[in-house]
This record gives sequence, C-alpha cells and structure tokens, in this order.
Amino acid sequence: MTAGAPEDSDAADLVDRVADGALGWLDARRDRFRLPADIAEPGVDVDRTLKPLGELAELAGLIASVHPRRELRTRAESLFAFAWAQTADGEVFAELLRAEPHATYPVEIYGVFARAGLRHPDTDALVDALTRPLSWRVPRSDPTRSLGVLNAEDRTRGGASQAWEDDFAADYARTWLGLLPEPWALDRRGAYGLTHDVFHVTDWGRHRDRLPAEAAGYLRLWLPTWLDCWLDERSWDLAGELLAVAACVDAVDAAGSVDIAAAWRRLAAAQDADGGLPETGTEPRPADPAADFLACYHSTLVAAFAATLARTAPVPALVATEAAR
Repeated sequence: MTAGAPEDSDAADLVDRVADGALGWLDARRDRFRLPADIAEPGVDVDRTLKPLGELAELAGLIASVHPRRELRTRAESLFAFAWAQTADGEVFAELLRAEPHATYPVEIYGVFARAGLRHPDTDALVDALTRPLSWRVPRSDPTRSLGVLNAEDRTRGGASQAWEDDFAADYARTWLGLLPEPWALDRRGAYGLTHDVFHVTDWGRHRDRLPAEAAGYLRLWLPTWLDCWLDERSWDLAGELLAVAACVDAVDAAGSVDIAAAWRRLAAAQDADGGLPETGTEPRPADPAADFLACYHSTLVAAFAATLARTAPVPALVATEAAR
C-alpha cells in the first residue's frame, strides 16, 4: 500500500476520531481535575485529586508535543497548561514535599512539568536535596514503580549519571519485561506492570528505540493474544494501554497482524458518543457525574494517548495492519 491510499486515510481517521472524542470529553470535564485548596493537608486523598491531574499532565503533554493534527495538539496544550496552573505553577509540589519529605509522588508528577521546561525554584531545591540521601535509593519492592521514580529523578535533574543508569538497568532486569516470563502467566496486574515497563523505558513512547530488541520481539509475538483476551473481557482501559505498547515496538512487525486492527475497531466501537471510554464495559456508566468521571477519566486519557502513538509510529499501527491484509 502506498502512503495516502484510501485505506491509510480511513485508518488515520479512525484513530483520530478516538483521540478527538476523548480529548473533547476530558476538556468538557476539566473542572473535575481541579485540585482542592487544602491539597497539602494531611488526610487529603491524593489518589482522587493529584493523581488524576498528574495523569492528565503526562498524557496531554505527550499528545501536545507529537500529534500530527494541530487542532488536537492545541486542545492537549490547553489541558496541559490547565494542569500546571492547578499546581500554582509548581508551588503545590514544594508544599507537599515539605509535608512529606520522603514521598515520591510529588517528585514524579513535578517531573512531568520539569521535562517540559516548567520549573519552580523552591521545588527544584527540595527535589535536589531530598533525592540525594541514601534513603532515596532504598530498593522498592516493585521494580516497575522504581522505574517511574527514577524517570522522575532524571526529568527533574536533566541528565542521567552512571549510578542512575545502573539503578535503572537493575530495576528493569527485575520487571516482567526484563525477565520475559511465560506469556500465558500474565494476569491483569502483571499486564498493567508490563505496559508501564514499556512506558518508562521509552519515556511514554518518545524514544521507542530504547526498547531492547528481545523485549520488542516478545511483545510483537504475544500482544495480539493478550489484546484478544482483554477485549473479550471488555477491559477497555487495559486494552488501550496494550495498544499504546503496540505502537512503541517496531511498527510494521507489531501491527502486522489483523488482530491489532480489529482491536482498534473494537476499542473505537466501545467509545461512547460523548467521547468517554469506560474502564470496563461490564456495567452501564454511572449516572452521577462525579462517579462517571472516576469511572472513565483514565481509560479516556489512555485512548487519546494510544491513538496518538498509533499515529506517530514509523508506520502508523492501524495503517500497517490494514496493509497486511
């Protein structure tokens, strides 16, 4: 198939519709991402306040920087700017680190903005001081989590040392992706860990060449099977993450199975008319707006993210799949 053929255009239109609808849903509900005024006070549930905002910033920032369609980049840029404004231009992170000096989540989320050149002097000073002691390097039980923390450290410092690279390699070697276990043993929790191993190694798809060849081959072989399993369960959130992974490996080979194209069509069909995508399709979306937001925001973000990566792969994932027919 040559570039610009009707099949290419149809495939691009499908993934762009997914991204456009998802960004529209998120934009219409941006007030749900607002941080409470007492975000740094003890007892505030950061998993329901700061974590959603951090996820919005991570994925909107990626979409804003790489999506080929200007109008989608513009909408994502607006959401990213909104997220930064919610942190009082970084002051929130300084408050959180003063309150919880050993917490890693403020550093991880601040790293999203630091990577984009948005800095707060007091937060920078606190991150520098708090990430230098040996206690920061105490091994964590979850190596995938450690990769995320190490990435945050790299983003805030703006360059990796040899010690950082050694730590990253050691943690990666203990992840599912580093060990490459029997693929039939992958359960839901392990699958989420696997997708994040890929995201951390590739910097959320920005540097796909960093993925080791052996790991890329393993993913090419087994992704279609895993996708079929979780799509049959209507696990749209996990399926979206796996589609993002598919775009992070060698695009032509990763998309060389019709299963990937079918997976995109099934995910697109699961997206509601308002652009929202529920995490699972086993129950109707909640009628309460707050509950509906919590049930949909992550999977909707993931849909926009995966669609963006599919459109920016060396050979866009869905296009390559259609070509293989």
